[in-house]
Amino acid sequence: MRFYRPFAIALLLLGAQLSALGSEMAVLRNGFSIRHERREQIGKFTRLYTGDQQGYVDVPTDSIASFEPVEPTPPDPSVVAAPKPAQPEVVVQPAKVNIDQLIRDASGRYRLDPDFVSSVIKAESNFQPKAVSRKGAQGLMQLMPATSVLLGVADPFDPKANIEAGTAYLSQLLDLYNDDPVKALAAYNAGAHRVRQYHGVPPYRETKAYVARIVRDYNKKKQAQGNTASQSKQKSGQQQAAATTPLGSPSAN
Repeated sequence: MRFYRPFAIALLLLGAQLSALGSEMAVLRNGFSIRHERREQIGKFTRLYTGDQQGYVDVPTDSIASFEPVEPTPPDPSVVAAPKPAQPEVVVQPAKVNIDQLIRDASGRYRLDPDFVSSVIKAESNFQPKAVSRKGAQGLMQLMPATSVLLGVADPFDPKANIEAGTAYLSQLLDLYNDDPVKALAAYNAGAHRVRQYHGVPPYRETKAYVARIVRDYNKKKQAQGNTASQSKQKSGQQQAAATTPLGSPSAN
């Protein structure tokens, strides 16, 4: 398993300066925006306090185009007063999604082993595209809402978009930790700031079990693939020997 492409990743840096108060919207250069209650400058990053369960998200300051105030929108009296007529319920069957192919496609773009990405998805959501955790993580690779915004994901429940963003994030973490999958997995689960704080896997039972579960699943896949390859090679050798060995010896005169 080899991880090549370098990516920049927003880290939680030490030190803080003056914070700015007030509810506003950070407009990113990629077209997305993050609503937050307050913000503060930390080195090259701006910490946006979102007020949700995640608490805050660190964004590279140079990726922010502007800050705009958030004005409350009053309800439209005409909309409130006029109830909508009942509409017949229409059940739309979702198109079948080939998750394995989506994993292979995203893994190829970011040069990750698809078995590695598959093991992460199995641990995160057990391949359930609509999964939501108690902390609010969403979709196959359990992206937090703020992470989805940073990665440009409009719909975290879209399997293709979720896998693409989650794989890109894994690639960033592997670049950050010099292709150390254990540290990358720990950061994916607990946050890069925790890995830095503890100089490795944080001493959290959940994170340790998470890393061990993925490593075990990944190694199991590789062992099974190795056994299959060995059996195929052995079978090929037997067939070649049968083709070159005479079926019987000539009779004596």
